[in-house]
Amino acid sequence: MARLTALDPDQTDGKSKELFTAIKGKMGMVPNMMRTMGNSPAVLNGYLGLSTALNSASLDPKVRELLSLMVANENGCDYCNSAHSFIGGKIGLDAVVLDQARSGISSDDKTNAVLEFAKAVLDTKGNVSDYAVDKFKAAGFGDTQIAEVIASVALSIFTNYFNNAAKTDIDFPKLEPINKN
Repeated sequence: MARLTALDPDQTDGKSKELFTAIKGKMGMVPNMMRTMGNSPAVLNGYLGLSTALNSASLDPKVRELLSLMVANENGCDYCNSAHSFIGGKIGLDAVVLDQARSGISSDDKTNAVLEFAKAVLDTKGNVSDYAVDKFKAAGFGDTQIAEVIASVALSIFTNYFNNAAKTDIDFPKLEPINKN
């Protein structure tokens, strides 16, 4: 059961109402995560700001979706696991690719390098080794992509922790994290 209220966009006013209207205009709906973040317009606006900024990142949107899915699985976030699997399918990623990403791997070398570096960022809380950075750069990436992976991991951690703490009601087809034991 949800711990925080998912606001009704039609019964909200002020800054949250403005943000909900913009979200609905882009997505056709306001997902429960954003409705719940709307309890604090500052939180919702912050999430939307970084998320929107990363939409212009050099990393491919499909790769960023896979990165988000891997982080969601690592953090045991049912909401984000379900949401990113659903969104991934909508943008053309097949079930095998999605399941691989949930396990932190990809059959595509470039995507695998991104997922591996993102996992290193996550596992070390950002204290990645020189080896991890050098290996990522050897895969053809530079400082721009390093910064974008770190920002993408941070955004995913934020949404994972938010949804885990709030127990946000899942409004996507439910998908449990992969048990790695």
